[in-house]
Amino acid sequence: MKNQTMVVEFIIVGLSNNHHVNIILFVVLSVVFFLTVTGNIAVVTLSLVDHRLQSPMYFFLRNFSLLEICFTSVIMPRFLYSLLTERKSIPLPGCFLQLLLFFLLGTCVFFHVAMMSFDRYMAICHPLHYGTIMNGRVCFQLVLGCWVMSFLLIFPPTFMVVLLPFCGPNVINHFYCDTAALLQLSCIDTGHIEVMLLVAAVVVLPGTLTVTIISYGCIICTIMRIPSTTGRKKAFSTCSAHLTVVVILYSSAIFRYIRPGQRGTHDFDKVVSFVHCVMTQLFNPYIYALRNEQVKQALKDIFGRTISKCRRISGNSGTPKIQE
Repeated sequence: MKNQTMVVEFIIVGLSNNHHVNIILFVVLSVVFFLTVTGNIAVVTLSLVDHRLQSPMYFFLRNFSLLEICFTSVIMPRFLYSLLTERKSIPLPGCFLQLLLFFLLGTCVFFHVAMMSFDRYMAICHPLHYGTIMNGRVCFQLVLGCWVMSFLLIFPPTFMVVLLPFCGPNVINHFYCDTAALLQLSCIDTGHIEVMLLVAAVVVLPGTLTVTIISYGCIICTIMRIPSTTGRKKAFSTCSAHLTVVVILYSSAIFRYIRPGQRGTHDFDKVVSFVHCVMTQLFNPYIYALRNEQVKQALKDIFGRTISKCRRISGNSGTPKIQE
């Protein structure tokens, strides 16, 4: 290894080498990124300013939206920059920072999904005890627990990836710095790191998915006992939308990260990662929050007050002053 040149930067291939395709991707993904960030900012703002959105459910949604903004911002700005300028190189520190943040925030997303599912289970199946059990202290502890568990599970294996020696080649067949591609480029055997990553993925994905499935299973059983047909349809509509996002999120992540061989990246893996990292992030704020009746009403009230205020200002400015 002393006679080999150590890598100082990586070349990220991206999704396509065609210039025209990259321009189209830049336009489309810029709109997706804008809608994702705007939708999540709207959720955070509404949950802070409207007194009707102060329940534990909206506390979790606010934290989830902040997490989504951070997670999307880890990948998308750098990817958009590379599409626009066609500069695909990234220095080692930038790649490693992206790797650590991507897996830390991504893991925390799954814990938040499970936590919000449990919150909905408590609210629907145990409404009389909901306010007592899900108090402010418990909500804060649950959110903090998500971050602590994510850090404890993800930091050791990803930090070991950061410490690996890379002697070349330095081409990453992906659109962000991923563990599978980096393991393939390392100079030494990485079998122990692959096992650690697999164990972490098994704990995070099937573990949180089990909580989510059990929670929604109990919710559906409770919904079936609702006497009103309209009430059942409305509840099923909400649950089906949530479960659709859950299926897409977990199926893409399980296919991508729970398999024996964690080295290397294929073209289809990039497509699956694109669905997991981009499309689900776009749907989440609109499915989980902006379809909610209370959120929509709060949004209408804010727009109504803003329009009324603008009309009063324009009306006052248009009134001629009477000179004495």
